[in-house]
Amino acid sequence: MKELNRILAVYDQIDFSQRRVALATVVYVEGSAYRRPGARMLVTDDGRWEGAISGGCLEGDALRKARQVMLDGRPMVVRYDTMDDDANSLGVGLGCNGIIDVFIEPIDPANPFNPIALLREFSQHRDRRVIATVCRKTHTVDLLEGRRFVLTGHATDVIPNWLRHDMELVMQVGKPLTTMIPLAFGGVEVFIERMDPGIELVIFGAGYDTIPLTQLATEIGWSVTVTEDCIAHLAPKRFPAATCLLYADAEAVTEKLSFTDRTAAVLMSHNYNYDLAVLTSLLQTEVPYIGVLGPRKRYEKMKIHWDRTGESFTPASLKRVHSPIGLDLGAETPDEIALSILSEIKAFFSRRPAGFLTDRPGPIHERLTIADEVVLY
Repeated sequence: MKELNRILAVYDQIDFSQRRVALATVVYVEGSAYRRPGARMLVTDDGRWEGAISGGCLEGDALRKARQVMLDGRPMVVRYDTMDDDANSLGVGLGCNGIIDVFIEPIDPANPFNPIALLREFSQHRDRRVIATVCRKTHTVDLLEGRRFVLTGHATDVIPNWLRHDMELVMQVGKPLTTMIPLAFGGVEVFIERMDPGIELVIFGAGYDTIPLTQLATEIGWSVTVTEDCIAHLAPKRFPAATCLLYADAEAVTEKLSFTDRTAAVLMSHNYNYDLAVLTSLLQTEVPYIGVLGPRKRYEKMKIHWDRTGESFTPASLKRVHSPIGLDLGAETPDEIALSILSEIKAFFSRRPAGFLTDRPGPIHERLTIADEVVLY
């Protein structure tokens, strides 16, 4: 979300009476590549760009291609083959060992349905949606390259029948798909991606160690709500980057918050009674991740309290609780503890084990094989 919002911010600063703009999007990757499908880069005709489609090795050539797209007013798909460093045409040894397709398209600011407008709508709504982009087509198909279809789950979404199944599949699975779909008079190559909102972090407690956690979370693009039952701790100058500061009692705070399947709740007030009351309320919600700062015996004491008071929570509900919170990084300082906490939360929502990548067998990312590729021309 941070990179996307930065692209939108830069776009808003452009003087379109003087400048032309293009958008480059990674739509297909085979083998290894620094960025994955869905990575974007905004380019202006004076040689500036925001975002990235690689680790810096492809941007220069993509800029030259984008200038041609802006002049012609026609999109194109550019293929970068880094499988053989000695044979690539970029003049540098990339060492990526991958094939990357980049869709470069001109942006018409007067068109209310241009891709930047669609990305802005997603950023504002922060919902989960699937966007399908027509990248290439046979000449007999009456569709324009760059035509997009959006699936949000609303009945008003107009999706052609030949595309709906694949879009619904991507919505369910979450992995991007580049596929050629045969039609009655030819075929279209479509890039389909699911856009997920950033993680929403809710921190219960506004102590000294909450400050670096808030700063680091906002730095990587998460929205952060900090809540406390002591209004003096919630001074805006202590949390200038926080999305929201909420003053509420422990017994009522969950009624004032909304939780989604991308929400992580972190309890770190250092007040046992406050954390106990909040955790008891959180376990009655659907929040998927709950982290409790402190030693394991603190959480065990809470479970003993529930047994004595007759509170009952299912094993599945209790499994959402991570106590002690964080990955075992050997963290000591508040900043290091913040890194440990956010690393665990990211691993949780990415469904990854958070081990050493050097111990992971095979590639870091799932790879397509050449059999998955369909070439129209």
